[in-house]
Parts: sequence; C-alpha cells; structure tokens
Amino acid sequence: MKILIALALACLAATVTASQAAEDKVGVVAAENFYGDVAQQIGGDRVSVVSILNNPDQDPHLFELSPTVVRQITAMQVVVYNGAGYDPWIEQVLNAAARPGRIAISAAEVMHRKSGDNPHLWYDPATMPALARALASAFATADPAHKDEYAARLARFLAALSPLNAKIAAIRDKFAGTAVTATEPVFGYMAQALKLSMTNERFQLAIMNDTEPSARDLAAFERDLRDHKVRVLFYNKQAPTELVEHLIGLAHAARIPVVGITETAPAGVSYQDWMLQQLDETARALTGSSS
Repeated sequence: MKILIALALACLAATVTASQAAEDKVGVVAAENFYGDVAQQIGGDRVSVVSILNNPDQDPHLFELSPTVVRQITAMQVVVYNGAGYDPWIEQVLNAAARPGRIAISAAEVMHRKSGDNPHLWYDPATMPALARALASAFATADPAHKDEYAARLARFLAALSPLNAKIAAIRDKFAGTAVTATEPVFGYMAQALKLSMTNERFQLAIMNDTEPSARDLAAFERDLRDHKVRVLFYNKQAPTELVEHLIGLAHAARIPVVGITETAPAGVSYQDWMLQQLDETARALTGSSS
C-alpha cells in the first residue's frame, strides 16, 4: 500500500487537475458515490466531484487502490468519506500526502461514530443533513466568494429530504415493533429509525466482519424464517455468498418477503431517490408482498 501511494504521488504533477484549474471549480473527491451526490447538490456548478466507489454491482469491501485513485484523492481541495473503519484506504492516502488547505470531512466524525460502530452511516437519516452542513461550510471556506450560493443550495437540499422523512414516519407509524431480520447490518440504522425490531444481530456482525457465524446463531436465524418469527429478510445485494443465498431460499420457501439493499447508490440516482426506492420496497415487504 505504501509503495503504491508513493509511486502515485511521484507521478502527481500538480495539486489540481488542469481541467479544474481552467474551470476554477472546487475539486471534490468522495470515497462513496452517495456522498459525492450530496456534495454535487450542495456545490452545484461551482464544484467538480469525483466519486470513487460508484458501482452498485461490486462489493465495496473488495476495492483496491490504484495510482489513478491516489492521484484523484491527492489533487482535490475537499475530500469526503465515511470513516469508522469503512474506507481506511482513503485515510491512508490522506495521511501519506498532506496538503495545505485541504478539507477532509468524515461522516463518522460528523456523527461522532468510531471504528467498531456500525459503519453504514448513510442509512441513518440524521447523517446526510449533518454532512450537507459540513460540506456547505467546507465549500464556503474554499470558495468564500460564493458562500451564499452554497448556503442556498444547502437549504434546498434539506427541504428535498422532506419526502424521505415523511416516508420514514409513515412506515414507523404503521409498522413500529415489527420483527425483521437481515444477513448483515447494512440497513441497521434505517431499521432503528423505522423502529423495526431487528433480530439475529450477532449473525449479522459475523457476516459483516467476514467470519463464520456460530452454529447456534445460524440455527436461530433459520428457525426465525421457518417459523415466521420475522416479517422481512433484508440482504446486501453486493455481498452474495452461499450462506446468504441459503437464507434467501429459506425465506422464499416460507413466503417471507426479501428486500435487497446496497452499499452503493445506482448510477444517476440521487441520494434521496435511492433511499426512497428502498423504503418503498421495504413498505411493500412489510405489508406482505414477496420479491
């Protein structure tokens, strides 16, 4: 890793790309594309955003740095990433390549989370409003001449979250206390916001940490599905395994709805629309519609 970073830095000819300098835009790199989308919504045409993890068909945990990515990170004025141990590669690059005036924003720091906490912070409805405010502040610092524009876009973004908040409230009001389960804790913060009763959490942590679940925890999970003790099974579309497929098969056999969620937003879909799509599917599943 250190050798790769050193080689990439040796090839870096300027701190900003030629196109950014010509366009006089604030350069932004986002580790994950949903953070990049929010940065674009706040920055508008005053920023140039590059998102590194942007493929919802690939497991983000299998990502490997390349010299191109290292150069993208080191060239930008504003860096936004998840933190809490989710994307340690970007912190390694930032630590190896200090740059005066760079502003690095960690969602985990904004939300006062640490390594060992559930790192899937973008499913916490409180994260994006706080992160958007941090981005607006960063852009105003990097480009003070246009701070009023950033403040106006921040206000529009916060207003655009209203349908999402309304959907969360509607599902919570109708289904609070409903037992559900998941193969790993990607959807955990949103399930908490919906006040769903999440089961099999030890199993989920084992899968997330790429360790073998205990035989007891697996048996309890299977029993929950066979005995209809849960209303919905959530699973991570980007991390398929034989064990996950086995549990999905049990859910289908028991006619328990299955909802696939992702750790990366679909291309061309805003953060708000991505969350709404998954919440719509969750609402249908809670009413008993299979998928």
